[in-house]
Formats: sequence, C-alpha cells, structure tokens
Amino acid sequence: MTFVPPEIAVEARNIVKRFDGDVAVDGIDLSISRGSIFGILGPNGAGKTTTLRMLLGIIDPDEGERFLLGSPDPISRAHKVGYLPEERGLYQSMKAYDAIAFMGALRGLPLAEGRERGRQMMEDHGLGDAADKQIRQLSKGMAQTVQLLGTIVHEPELIILDEPFSGLDALNQGKLERLIRAQADKGVTVIFSTHVIAHAERLCEEIAIVAHGKIPFMGKVSTARDRLRPQVHLETRNLDGPWRSAIPAECQPLGHNWHFTLPESGVEPLLRALIEGDAGIQSLSIERPGLHDAFVSIAGEAVAKKMEEDAARDQTEEAA
Repeated sequence: MTFVPPEIAVEARNIVKRFDGDVAVDGIDLSISRGSIFGILGPNGAGKTTTLRMLLGIIDPDEGERFLLGSPDPISRAHKVGYLPEERGLYQSMKAYDAIAFMGALRGLPLAEGRERGRQMMEDHGLGDAADKQIRQLSKGMAQTVQLLGTIVHEPELIILDEPFSGLDALNQGKLERLIRAQADKGVTVIFSTHVIAHAERLCEEIAIVAHGKIPFMGKVSTARDRLRPQVHLETRNLDGPWRSAIPAECQPLGHNWHFTLPESGVEPLLRALIEGDAGIQSLSIERPGLHDAFVSIAGEAVAKKMEEDAARDQTEEAA
C-alpha cells in the first residue's frame, strides 16, 4: 500500500489524462501540505481544471495515482471537501440561505443546520438582507458569494476553488481573498486555480505553474522569484569614471539613468565602486523580480501573453 505522509493534503504522482487521443495532462506531480494556500497558475486550456477534477475523483487519470486527504479514493473523502467549480450554477428560484443549506446537504450536513449556518454566514458577510431573496434577484457578485459560502458551510478540511476570481470585480475579489485567508487561518487547506498572477503572488506561499499539460515549476513563490537576479535602477551625476567597470559593459545610460541586473558579487562591491569612483549617486534602488517575471522565465513569453489575454477577457466580460 502506498504511504502518504499525514502532513500532505493532496498528492499526485505522474498523472496523465487524454481526451480523444489528445493529452490534456501530461505526467503531473503535485504535493500540497495541509493548512497551506496553494495556487495552480496557468492560462486557460493549460490543464488546470482537468487536474483538479482528477484530484477530486470527478474523473480518473489514465495513468498515475492521486491521493486526497490520505486516500487513493477521493470520492470517499468528499464530505471533507468543499469544491467550487469553474462553471457556476445555482437554482435561480431557490432562496439564498436555502441554496447554501442545499450545497451543505450534498456533503452530509443536516438541512436544518445548513439553513441556520447559511443565514448566519450571510449576516457575517454583510448579506443578511439578501438571505431570503431568490438567487435570480441577487447581483452576480452576491450570487457568487452565496455559492462560495455553500462550498464551505459544512466546514471542510480541504477547499478547492477553480478560477474563483473569474468574473468578480475588484471589490469582490478582495472579499474572496480575505475569506481564503480566514479559512487558512483555521488550518483549512485551500487550493485554487487562476490565470491572474497577482492573486497567486498575494495569497500563496507555494504554487504550481501549469503549461501545456505539464508543471515546469512547483515550489515556493520566493524560490520562483529567486531564479532571476534583482534589477538595479541607478541615477548618477557623472557619466564616466573608474566606477563604470562595476556596471555591465553592455549597459548604456538613458540620460543619467542606468538599468541593469545586479552583478553576482552583490550590492556592496557595486556601491563601494560607485562611491570611491565618484559616480555622484543621485538615486539607487534594487528591485527584486516579481512573480510575473519569474513566470515568463519559467513558462515562456507565449504562455504569459495567453495569461494576459485571459485576464483581459475576464475584465471585458465583467464590464458587460
């Protein structure tokens, strides 16, 4: 019997999924710690949703194995999981608090208790006045909040959210980020997929980057960023002198401004050369690369551009 350490919430080992001969997921490995916020980052069509559905047991992998909360049979752990699919769907004639209770009942929560919790959760999230309204009477943001509350009403150990930020305005995105952090503070494991790098950078300690059905990187956000050296932004009073040897030879000034990658020797030798060589430092800043830069380095320009197009499409749909 395959052993999975108790501190691991989800593990996938070389899982593969094909549809009509096309490979959607190509040998993915994942290991996600309990109590973490883990982001699966990649453009639409990269294999994120297929991966999540295999982890949940909605579909089976053609090859490889996966373990959910220690079990190779994910369905047996369904009552401990909250899942928000990318395709949102609520019964339009159902009252909001009843919709929350209904979703909880699907995970084994008694209906009466779900109704009580549903009302209280809506009150806690500033939606108490909408608890008795039908779903069709709610705004898009409210309806998505109701579905999210229904995902967590049974107090799951693991929450899996597929593109949860899609279609939300900035205000509701912020509310969702706070809710995710609140769940993690309780020790709940949260896994979410997204094609918006900023959400992963703000929320996650660890991520997996998915591109073309593979994972070219999995690990800490800080590790991904550390693959690139910091960038130096320098303004000098003088344009020439012995200090120029401390700056990469290919770097040319734009006016009195210089922009270059921090040398391997670090900032102290650079600063010493600038001061002793009388560069006349007007300003100097060192900028650590962000997750976007790391993503481009790992997945490539084309994949990053597809991500930006997906995000732009979301904003257009939201405005409509």
